[in-house]
Amino acid sequence: MSMDINEVPSVDPKEEPHAAPPRGNLRKYDPLDMESASFSTHHGQAAKATDWMTILQLAFQSIGVVYGDIGTSPLYVYSSTFTDGIKHKDDILGVLSLILYTITLLPLIKYVFIVLRANDNGDGGTFALYSLICRYAKVGMLPSQQAEDAEVSNYQLDLPNNRFRRASRVKSTLENSKFAKYLLLFITLLGTSMVIGDGVLTPCISVLSAVGGITQATSAMTEGRVVWVSVGILICLFVVQRFGTDKVGYSFAPIITIWFLFIGGIGIFNFVNYDPSVAKAFNPKYIIDYFRRNKKDAWISLGGIVLAITGTEAMFADLGHFNVRSIQISMCTVTFPSIILAYMGQASYLRTHMEDVGETFYKSIPGPLYWPMFVVAVMAAIIASQAMISGTFAIIQQSLSLGCFPLVKIVHTSPKHEGQVYIPEINYLLMLACVAVTVGFRTTQKIGNAYGIAVVFVMTLTSALLVLIMILIWKTHIALIIGYVIIFCSVELLYLSSVLYKFVDGGYLPLAFAAILMVVMYVWNYVYRKKYTYELDNKVSPHKLKEIADNLNFHRIPGIALFYSELVQGIPPIFKHYVANVPSLHSVLVFVSIKSLPISKVPQDERFLFCRVEPRELAVFRCVVRYGYKDFHERDSFQEILVDRLKEFIREEQWISPPTISSNGDVNGNAMDNGEVTNEEEEIRRKEIVGREIELVETEYNAGVVHLLGENEVVASQGSNIGKRILIDYAFNFLRRNLRQRDEVFDIPHKRLLKVGMTYEL
Repeated sequence: MSMDINEVPSVDPKEEPHAAPPRGNLRKYDPLDMESASFSTHHGQAAKATDWMTILQLAFQSIGVVYGDIGTSPLYVYSSTFTDGIKHKDDILGVLSLILYTITLLPLIKYVFIVLRANDNGDGGTFALYSLICRYAKVGMLPSQQAEDAEVSNYQLDLPNNRFRRASRVKSTLENSKFAKYLLLFITLLGTSMVIGDGVLTPCISVLSAVGGITQATSAMTEGRVVWVSVGILICLFVVQRFGTDKVGYSFAPIITIWFLFIGGIGIFNFVNYDPSVAKAFNPKYIIDYFRRNKKDAWISLGGIVLAITGTEAMFADLGHFNVRSIQISMCTVTFPSIILAYMGQASYLRTHMEDVGETFYKSIPGPLYWPMFVVAVMAAIIASQAMISGTFAIIQQSLSLGCFPLVKIVHTSPKHEGQVYIPEINYLLMLACVAVTVGFRTTQKIGNAYGIAVVFVMTLTSALLVLIMILIWKTHIALIIGYVIIFCSVELLYLSSVLYKFVDGGYLPLAFAAILMVVMYVWNYVYRKKYTYELDNKVSPHKLKEIADNLNFHRIPGIALFYSELVQGIPPIFKHYVANVPSLHSVLVFVSIKSLPISKVPQDERFLFCRVEPRELAVFRCVVRYGYKDFHERDSFQEILVDRLKEFIREEQWISPPTISSNGDVNGNAMDNGEVTNEEEEIRRKEIVGREIELVETEYNAGVVHLLGENEVVASQGSNIGKRILIDYAFNFLRRNLRQRDEVFDIPHKRLLKVGMTYEL
């Protein structure tokens, strides 16, 4: 069951408080179907302006993390483009013109000045775009959506007004089309898979290209030795990832800065020393002449030219590690000028040395600078991998919030910048994949064929999602949207058609990666939704709870029990299984649902939603703890914070649903008999009741907290088809057994942990 996240349940006038609550926006909902008492305040917390010193520090760090990939592209672009040599001298000008306009159009204009604006509260990537669309239109596939989600400060978006009928029509079409919802999810999963594929291919091609340069200095360095040296470097790179982006960024930034100064300086030297007339390439007529001369070969060569913009998606995927302004500053002041000068310098050298096109980069380096440049090139190539590795971590963290990825442990590596994370399992899987690709392909040409497909696919999918955001959220003028599609999307589709031509020559690799990852993400998401629907359909009824309360053989034991469940709209069926086998209940029981919202952060005072489970004498509560995909999960202090918020809820609850008191002082849920108790006496007794409940919570907290974790085995129901049986019984359960368990992800203390098992037939 999916709730309308844009509608807020109405308040029964009879249940309005007798006096204004002291804080928060408090309302009463059905306590078994939705959260009844959000006592959080809604300050509309705006992001604080980051001071310029911090922005400049982040800009410096971003040079070491974000731009290593695009910065090392000059190592192999010309050799990948002119695979059969240069046939006409002016072809160099045509290719240079294509490189200049491609870098200006896509990385600079599209990503730095347009796509970065489509961030999700400071976070970027394919899932950031998808989460924005899901929050605006009801197209998300998660069954755990609640009306209260829309009240989180960071969740809110401007709703369309009557002037923007186009946005409303598109929104209605998306919400009413099951195909459109699945298509959006498919695009998102495919884009995510391609970014992860980038994270595998970037280290391979960058390190191989740089290390291969030593063959210019000595013939003793064979191809096999280059491959194994590259493998050793890659292993070292992934080992240091556990130190975090913050430390890695500060270590790498000076090296990449030196790299940009070197390639820019050498570019100026070559430009002045060989052929300054390459500046004519700014005239786009040379692109037309290039296609007229070479026709199909020119179209095929686009697969090499597109490598000049590798790593562009990292600027967006890594946005959560930095911020928009810092990336814009570093791109415009350092990265863009340096790589433009590098390509112009190489083109100038090639105009007089066309035979050196296979080793353009190293051949164009002045003799005295060869060894210093080789050392810096190897170090820069190592660092180039960091961009997509960091981006992969960030985008997997986002996918977890949408239930689209198996449980993995997210390690926050920086106390200053909350978006910087490290995922151990993914790090070592990437390392194994990189080693396998490097050993298997051995040459940059084959890896380049695969790399181009991954790069252009992600760009094209990003454009598709961005057009939807322009229509639905930004409400951009239709002329600007058409202009964006004509200018950017047509260019990307042209490049995509070229790279797909090399499918059989290695281009299949990223698509194979994507297929495997999409199967994993789809299996996890499918079973997650099925399991949640089962729990929702079989949740504990109020009648069953009343039976438990009236059962004289049922014992209460000291302490507080936190019963973890994914269900946020009721009490899970596993609770019936528990009480049937253990006829005792802790004095205070809280059903806790750890829920990830499709937003980057949830403000601390809006994180906990409580409601009381009737009958009141059971002292049973439900709590939904909401996190964004960039939020840090409290470990040691979690139960302490939860209990403090529970006590605060009990205090505030009297303003929402005050306990009614009869003339003899008993608490009940019926209306008070008129005239039996004065308002002043009622207020005093109400405070006494609240005081006793808070005292009970404090006493039981001191007695100890036990964590009860529902461990659900899932199997396909009898009569299921063979496809469903394979998907649930084998694929899902294989993933669940071989990845982290929920108690490991949430860091629940094992000494206070009790697992309750139950099998669900889906």
